[in-house]
Amino acid sequence: MGRSSRAARGSEPAATTGPGGRGHAQGPLSRPVGSGLAELRPDRDRPAAWTLLIDGAPQSLVDLADPTHLGFEYQRRLGHLIDLVAPPGRPLTVLHLGGGALTLARYVAATRPRSRQQVAEIDTELTELVRTELPLERGWQIKVRGADARAVLERTPEGSVDLVITDVFSGARTPAHCTTVEFTALAARALAPGGWYTANIADGGALPFARSQVATLGAVFPELCLIADPAVLRGKRFGNLVLAAAHIPLPTADLTRRAASDAAHARVEHGRALTDFAAGATPATDATAAPSPEPPPGVFR
Repeated sequence: MGRSSRAARGSEPAATTGPGGRGHAQGPLSRPVGSGLAELRPDRDRPAAWTLLIDGAPQSLVDLADPTHLGFEYQRRLGHLIDLVAPPGRPLTVLHLGGGALTLARYVAATRPRSRQQVAEIDTELTELVRTELPLERGWQIKVRGADARAVLERTPEGSVDLVITDVFSGARTPAHCTTVEFTALAARALAPGGWYTANIADGGALPFARSQVATLGAVFPELCLIADPAVLRGKRFGNLVLAAAHIPLPTADLTRRAASDAAHARVEHGRALTDFAAGATPATDATAAPSPEPPPGVFR
């Protein structure tokens, strides 16, 4: 689930091949899939870009002509983490938990050629729609598994991936079983030395879910940071928050500069400030977890 922004990532290279896939002249498309009603809406500013919505909730934005374009704020924040997890251009092994329109997998493939990526997307009908209407470039090593994100994570070999990106939503909510200490421990087990875990979540108001998620990741990883719009952190609006965690120090200074220079300004919380943010929050476990909160009415209008 994401909030759209008109900013582009001008520093990234554009795709070198034609867009292919669905054209704007064909107009929007609606089709029932396993998770609800999927809609593909043409982007009014970019002639080869499409927004994917599920039951009215924005999920992904894909520019078929430029896979480095990240139109949603949270996707650009995850893009910053993808950029910083290893030196520029170095191939990565990435596990995406939650696929949507495969925006972030496309970004990794375009900015880090020869990367090997696996995507867990339980909605096989959605994946079929995306592959047909928003096809992937030939040569990208992206494998999509039609299975539950946690089930795929449980089967991931120990120490086999450089980056885990969790972006799991059922409609507009993250399922409870993908928010727990046990889930996070599985992700930590899958990471190679120096690897990072990242997650996109959504919350609002006093941010009880986000605070619990910070406590949950902190029960597994010693190094954490959180990236979000200042208005979301102040409880002024419902929105996305991106978490990153590792067993090694995170490049928070570089991340802070990137987040602050983005057109949709974000704040990076880490260290004592993040400890204070989560003060009193209880880590979620398989026995106690609940899904992320329902967005308030009208939040996507």
